[in-house]
Amino acid sequence: MARKRNKPELLPPDPEAGREIPIDREELVVIREPRSDLAEHYRRLRSSVEALNPDGAPRTVMVTSPLPNEGKSVASLNLALAICERPRARVIVIEADLRRPSIEEYLELPRAQGLAEVLQGKLGLERAIRKTSEEGLDVMGAGTPPANPSKVLRIDRLKTILHALKQRYDYVIIDSAPAHAFTDASVVGSVSDGILLVVKLTATPKHLVEEVVSQLESAGGNVLGVCLLGAKTFAPAYDYQ
Repeated sequence: MARKRNKPELLPPDPEAGREIPIDREELVVIREPRSDLAEHYRRLRSSVEALNPDGAPRTVMVTSPLPNEGKSVASLNLALAICERPRARVIVIEADLRRPSIEEYLELPRAQGLAEVLQGKLGLERAIRKTSEEGLDVMGAGTPPANPSKVLRIDRLKTILHALKQRYDYVIIDSAPAHAFTDASVVGSVSDGILLVVKLTATPKHLVEEVVSQLESAGGNVLGVCLLGAKTFAPAYDYQ
């Protein structure tokens, strides 16, 4: 019987290596197709979020979806890229989907230690942050997938990490696990300033969207609104506090 091969252990990231890697995935339309209608949709989403934050204070925004494969990671990155178009804006995208992370893949960065190690005290916060080739945009990957993500995502540690990041970034965009399948999003959303729910037109039942919104709000989350993919326009964000 063949032996099961162990996955290679992840190493701490090189914080500067990402500067040399172009952001070139076709899904990241704010960079790849800046004059497209879809890129403009993400700019409208950015403007909606900014309009609900009139004092311009640093904010943490979690992005999730009811189900997998609805485009939440692509939406997280495009929103971050749209914010980075503002003069002197500083944004970090955190991969908090510890089950099926994809942010590093979209940015074509090598997998490395990240949020999981920071949460477990195995890696310092500064050491987990990487620069990208886009001015003002940093990223923190998910790190080594833990056996039990729900146990690792501790509210006290998340609060400490997000508080520290708000001291140096205008926006902290958090890509979380799908909200209907796992409790992870409710935990992360409860310590975020706001939540955006990504929904794919014709693919997500309306009752499921309503159920997830109720679930997130019951856990203490502030649902800003819905980002509808596959339609001509995004639904506006709302109730930003």
